[in-house]
Amino acid sequence: MVLPLKLLFPMPVRVNKPFRVMLIDDNSIDLKINAKIIRITELFDEIISCQSGEEAMAYFITHINETDKLPHLILLDIQMPEMDGFEFLDNYKLLPDKLKSRPLIAMLSSTLDFGDIRKAEANQYVITLLKKPLYPTQLETIVKDNFIV
Repeated sequence: MVLPLKLLFPMPVRVNKPFRVMLIDDNSIDLKINAKIIRITELFDEIISCQSGEEAMAYFITHINETDKLPHLILLDIQMPEMDGFEFLDNYKLLPDKLKSRPLIAMLSSTLDFGDIRKAEANQYVITLLKKPLYPTQLETIVKDNFIV
């Protein structure tokens, strides 16, 4: 079976300003460090920080009719208490299509668990799995490969 070119080479998403990124991580230190790295790159105009998957889901529900306030990219930690990154993705897929059509998701983790890595890479919403710590070059590559800013 031959896949359509669009599936093999997805087109970058054109972004209107402001260009937003959402960080979802239960570790406040990681949130601060990653926000600092994001600011250093000067790639994004706004950073939305959430300390849990629940807080991120609440953000989406709160802005259900304001798609212009949604992030363009989500950086999602895998290992979090209560709602881990995979549970967030399970809840995320239940959101209305208009909320899911905009953000791309990259998972962040320090895990060496091959099962987690395979699960992240197999998820339809996840464009990549990034190893912690986050590096500016990783963000630059994601933006260059996936967005037209």
